[in-house]
Amino acid sequence: MFTIHHPELDEMARSLRDLHREFLAGQWDEARVAAHQARLLRQTISYVKERSPFYRARLDGAAEDDDLGSLPFTTKQDLRDAQFDMLSRPMHEAWIFYETTGTTGRATPCPRDNTDTLHNNTVLTAYYQTVFDQYGDRQVVGVSGPSELHATGDTFGDVCRNLGIAVAKMWPHSPMIGFDRALEVMRMLPVTGLFATPGMALSLAKKAREAGLDPAADFSLDVLMLTGELASPSLLAGIGALWGARAYNALYASQEASVLAASGADGGLYTAPLINHYEVIDPVTLRPARADGAGVRQGELVITNLYQGAKPLVRYRTGDMVRMHPVAPGATIPAPRVEVLGRVGDQIMLNGHAVTGYDLEDLLLRHVGGFMDYQIRLERTPLGEDRVDLMLHGASESHPGLLLAQEECREVLGTELVVSFGDPGSITSTGAMVSWKAARVVDGRGDEPARDDRESRAALALAARRG
Repeated sequence: MFTIHHPELDEMARSLRDLHREFLAGQWDEARVAAHQARLLRQTISYVKERSPFYRARLDGAAEDDDLGSLPFTTKQDLRDAQFDMLSRPMHEAWIFYETTGTTGRATPCPRDNTDTLHNNTVLTAYYQTVFDQYGDRQVVGVSGPSELHATGDTFGDVCRNLGIAVAKMWPHSPMIGFDRALEVMRMLPVTGLFATPGMALSLAKKAREAGLDPAADFSLDVLMLTGELASPSLLAGIGALWGARAYNALYASQEASVLAASGADGGLYTAPLINHYEVIDPVTLRPARADGAGVRQGELVITNLYQGAKPLVRYRTGDMVRMHPVAPGATIPAPRVEVLGRVGDQIMLNGHAVTGYDLEDLLLRHVGGFMDYQIRLERTPLGEDRVDLMLHGASESHPGLLLAQEECREVLGTELVVSFGDPGSITSTGAMVSWKAARVVDGRGDEPARDDRESRAALALAARRG
């Protein structure tokens, strides 16, 4: 609606819509994507050098046509230190103010102007249409988010509006709403889709069970759009089965960098190459990560925004480990697919094997269903060996998949798996929509080094199992 009051924005919105329709229709080949990115990279570099006090100093002497790899990285610490000097537009030229949560350091300002919003929401609208088109024209989608200073409610609400889908914004952790009222609204409307964290989806299911309700039988959810925490395929499958719905890893994004990837109808999490340039680097050497025989690269994700809004970032080190797959023939979205594995420093060492939290979760939950919560705890045996303890809430103690999980843990990680049953408690259900907040992997080994950036036999074995 706002674009009709700004003709230049109306033209931008229509152009972005048309470009993404052409892209999803397969009308962009590799050469066209490369030319598009090269042109917009030059524009972004020129833009930030002119407008951002931070980049004016950081990129002093750099030319528009310099090789991107010769430019310095931008880090999270740079964002914390620079604060408003990172911005390329003053706050009064933005339409809204957000900020990071500050849970890992000083909060940083993340305003959005209309250029930012149009670019990011157009990607989500195009990608999510492939998802929601599967579920008919009588959809009501719930949106659950953490706070008023986060983009979640605005972004998903706007995208659903673009798609002609009714929205109910629900904050179950709010004292004005609460879980009981949220569940009542979900049944009353009824809600057919839900944007939430995996932790929130599990918490709502637990509260429903406590109220004597069956999440799958007594609610109308068709689709769960989950984001904000690590979400392996096994966890998504378990949550989907709990609700009798399809669970998607809906979004990979951050307050500071905006949309980095979004889901398509086939369940893949796809990059957005028309609005971002992506690099995958070795987090130790800072050189480009090498591709394996299938063209898959694993390392730290580095992004450069290709649109010139309030806060474009150049070569921003996200601090996230990813596994980047090449464009696959026949994929829903003709873009590289990405798996987000966790923070760079959070790889876990188990009896000499390095594994990410994402892959560990996927391995342990692959054969287990019916759980409403879980926690993984790392312990050391009296003999000095590492052990994995998996606590499940709601799952059957006679579930046949438990033995398979124990066998695979020994085979792949050389580590004993002990399964127990109980409620992990509130530590796993923060309800946050940001970062990787739910404390589902707890290291209780004291001074045992739990982090390592080396590739390992465990990672290779897990990759082989994924096929």
